[in-house]
Amino acid sequence: MSGPAPLVRRAAAEGIGTAALVAVVVGSGIQATELTRDVGLQLLANGLATVFGLGVLIALLGPVSGAHFNPAVTLAARYDGGGLSLREVAAYVPAQIAGAIGGAVLADAMFGRPLVEWSTHDRSAGHLWLAEGVATAGLVWLVFGLTRAGRAHLAPLLVAAYIGAAYWFTSSTSFANPAVTIGRAFTDTFAGIAPASVAPFVVSQLLGAAVGLGLVAVTFGRRRPAPARTPVVTEGVLTP
Repeated sequence: MSGPAPLVRRAAAEGIGTAALVAVVVGSGIQATELTRDVGLQLLANGLATVFGLGVLIALLGPVSGAHFNPAVTLAARYDGGGLSLREVAAYVPAQIAGAIGGAVLADAMFGRPLVEWSTHDRSAGHLWLAEGVATAGLVWLVFGLTRAGRAHLAPLLVAAYIGAAYWFTSSTSFANPAVTIGRAFTDTFAGIAPASVAPFVVSQLLGAAVGLGLVAVTFGRRRPAPARTPVVTEGVLTP
């Protein structure tokens, strides 16, 4: 693309992309539980579908909006000094949250389930909150570190690979995304999270994002101010 897309188009891409991501996460979870009762196989199927879906979505929509699909990444891009304005943040974050809810509803609809059914999957425990902080810190470190290292073109592959790994090395199975966390409260399925568990997860994710930015500063140095519009660090792609 020769220049940044209009903000309305970028916000739409963020909303649609997040909806598609949540539909993949929730839908694959439903499918997995219908095919096997083995929880390990269920998690494996859910994780693999998420890896493939996320990689495709980042590659497809990165050139349009940057493919954040994640308020933690959007806010980190703002505070990292990457050129994301408050107006853009105000457009991206609501679109991501609305898209996440829509994606959960869509997944339930595709499997003939109630469109909105609050999750009963309680995820309230200190070790889960710690895991969410770790997962989100690692994600932000990876996304912004790739850009600092001049390897943003690898983000569709590496971000998807990281999330796939984090499914298994974190006790929370790595939500690492406030919008996705909110969306997953709307479905009482394998990937769901009880509404009462959402707020602590989101707080942990935002704190993790701040830690991730700290890791970027320690390992790659602070971003140097640049004239005009600087590249936007994204979950997947560098958008001029």
